[in-house]
Amino acid sequence: MLAAHRRPRPAHRTLRVRAETTKNRLERVVPYSAPTGALLLGYLAHRATISRARGPLYLSESRRNHAQPLSLWTWSKVIRRIALAAEIPRFSTHTTRHLCLTDLARMGWELHAIATFAGHRNTESTLTYIHLSGRDLAAKLNRGMEQIHGWRVKMLARLGEPAGEAVSR
Repeated sequence: MLAAHRRPRPAHRTLRVRAETTKNRLERVVPYSAPTGALLLGYLAHRATISRARGPLYLSESRRNHAQPLSLWTWSKVIRRIALAAEIPRFSTHTTRHLCLTDLARMGWELHAIATFAGHRNTESTLTYIHLSGRDLAAKLNRGMEQIHGWRVKMLARLGEPAGEAVSR
């Protein structure tokens, strides 16, 4: 059953993912952005036209399975159809997860924090989701090297000063 585990809390902009519905049986609270919140509220209003019952977040609108929870298989087919219509053939249900975790790494989040956010028990699992490009790594190296370069320039400048001046600092 897909997403039966998500209970939105709009005031806090979080979703609770219940342990029994996750691969590793760990419950977690996942934050979402204000734009996502607006989309979620729109969907919840639409969902209320399908069923007012509590439970699964994503419900079928088909005649055959009306108001039943979407299966993982159905959800994958929907995403596949959208991806092909948008001419993005390599997009899948997991693509946004890879993008999100990669973006957190780009923002400088520590690996352990990303793993916790993702609900992974160990960081090895998280590493399979993070895809930093050569450009990302070069930018990170340059940021780190700026500080080292500044220190080296200062030290070299001191070497060029007369002995008395360098000692008095």
